[in-house]
Amino acid sequence: MGIAKVLLVDDERPFVETMNKRLTKRNLEVAAAYSGTEALERLGAMDSLEVVILDVKMPGMDGIETLREIKKQYPLVEVIMLTGHATVESAIEGMRLGAFDYLMKPCDMEQLLAKVQEAAAKKRQHDEKIIQARLKEITSRRP
Repeated sequence: MGIAKVLLVDDERPFVETMNKRLTKRNLEVAAAYSGTEALERLGAMDSLEVVILDVKMPGMDGIETLREIKKQYPLVEVIMLTGHATVESAIEGMRLGAFDYLMKPCDMEQLLAKVQEAAAKKRQHDEKIIQARLKEITSRRP
């Protein structure tokens, strides 16, 4: 499996910087965003992103609203929600809206890495199915 391409979204800069270092050290390609709006901009600019690690509780556009927009605009991108104890209901709502999974903060690094790899594999499977369907469509049109 190739290197997973991840977007880390959280309004707490020190958390993002620490996680970015820890994930990069574990051979993930990491981009960062500090708000829901910035996350959507990054996704638009970087079409190779596979997995978004998204904090539920953010000012302005919160994690649930951001998840809704991600799923509307980039339905194949997988989203892992990060939540504190107070926002478990939000994380469950996120699952209903199409999040891949959710983890409690602070999260275990090995567990997060495993979830990212699973989510990236799922995204790649979907991409492959779409490619195969398009190839089949193209080759079936021949006279």
